[in-house]
Amino acid sequence: MTNVVNDPRPLFVRALDQTQQLVTATGPDSLDLPTPCDEYDVRTLLGHLLTVIARIDLALRGGDPLTIPVVTTGVDDVPAAWKERRVSLDDTVTDDAVLGQTCKLPWGTLPGAAAIAAYTGELTTHSWDLAKATGRLDQLDDALATQVLPMVRKAVPAEQRGGHVPFGPVVQVPADASPYDQLAAWQGRQP
Repeated sequence: MTNVVNDPRPLFVRALDQTQQLVTATGPDSLDLPTPCDEYDVRTLLGHLLTVIARIDLALRGGDPLTIPVVTTGVDDVPAAWKERRVSLDDTVTDDAVLGQTCKLPWGTLPGAAAIAAYTGELTTHSWDLAKATGRLDQLDDALATQVLPMVRKAVPAEQRGGHVPFGPVVQVPADASPYDQLAAWQGRQP
């Protein structure tokens, strides 16, 4: 039986649900909008999110996520592709053995539970990116960001950014900034 207290999957599913809601509600009129990720417009961010969900599934199944490009291109119906990939990922994460699976990730090798936690941070941050770009910050789950923020602060060092730590310098925000503003700022984004 899995230790429910240390199981990262419920939080991960919340991050997936939030991302899916935003992906599904993003219309074609938003695709060329800039995002807080300097190198991505909304279209490219959606392509990256398709890659992320595929990489998570592949890594948790013991495969090499680096065999998938950083941005998935050539997909006409991103919400449908997301949902299809989500079905596979949901099947993968329901198996308790996934928590101990050795996973190769783009930044190292981790047990499945740690990989799930890391990807929870990535999905939550990219949800903010997409919501910010499309003017839907009110659709974000602040409680999710509150839970993810300490995990991201622990996993992503404040110093030695760049190279294998693909984030800009921490942006200073007021102590009472929203959880998403704090999360974005920690990862070098301008809230």
